[in-house]
Amino acid sequence: MPSIREHLRNGSIVRAHWRNPAGSGKQVGLLVMFVLAMFVLGSKPMGGATPAEQPGPQSTTYPIKWPGWDTPVTVPTPTVSYPIVFPSPANTR
Repeated sequence: MPSIREHLRNGSIVRAHWRNPAGSGKQVGLLVMFVLAMFVLGSKPMGGATPAEQPGPQSTTYPIKWPGWDTPVTVPTPTVSYPIVFPSPANTR
């Protein structure tokens, strides 16, 4: 928004003020309506549930045990018993 300095107009002093650009009234109105709608819609809990209906945090027992925690895991075995040599460039670090 442009700032208008104090000046003399037709013999009267015009105070300094801010002025909206021409044609911006509709856009400012739409922006105000959008911001107000965000405040109104954002103030309600998600899903429309009241805070009394929403579940709270669950208590956790430590140490945490996952399914299959006590069963041993099979370790994969290599399929070849000889080393595989991969070619490398001549300039190695």
